[in-house]
Amino acid sequence: MPVDTIETRQELRDGRSLTQSGCVDVVAFGPRPESRPIVASPPLWHVLHTRARQEKALAKTLLAAGIEHYLPLVGRVSYRGRRKYIVQQPLFASYLFMHGSVEATYFAVATKRVANAIRVSDQQRFVQELQQIRLALENRAELSPSRYLEVGRRVRVVGGPFRGIEGLIEDRSKVGRLVLQIAALGRATSLEIDTDLLEPVD
Repeated sequence: MPVDTIETRQELRDGRSLTQSGCVDVVAFGPRPESRPIVASPPLWHVLHTRARQEKALAKTLLAAGIEHYLPLVGRVSYRGRRKYIVQQPLFASYLFMHGSVEATYFAVATKRVANAIRVSDQQRFVQELQQIRLALENRAELSPSRYLEVGRRVRVVGGPFRGIEGLIEDRSKVGRLVLQIAALGRATSLEIDTDLLEPVD
């Protein structure tokens, strides 16, 4: 299967919050105690910070191992000489999202394609944020890099192809851009939207 067309497992599952403070905990990896029986831990969402340009290769490895993950891809224009190509590139460069046990995380790190792994503290919020991005991409939204909003007004799309998607808009902005954020990364992306299709979320 060509790397550019990797089909990752995109089913998002609810998880329980690990802590009430902060967004993420960095997972520390060390030798396992030999005296303890190894018991598979429950699956949780992790953010895998990959080495440069290793996102797709890691996704292919996880797919072959049957480990659930999500690598959102977007089409970017690339030129080779006079020819124009649409290349599928990661929406968030050097990041891949994995849903698995601690043992699965060890497996990912052992591939040498991962710089570090981050265990998501607020699992429910993370799932909801990934769901918004997945829905946008499934409906062929043209997502662009965006500034992460510390303050914004939460809204929901009530009509058109992006109906049901929730995100943030800047109160002072006159441009219809719906911002979709991943709090665990401190990263955001946005899509153009008709503001008449938006309603506030209480």
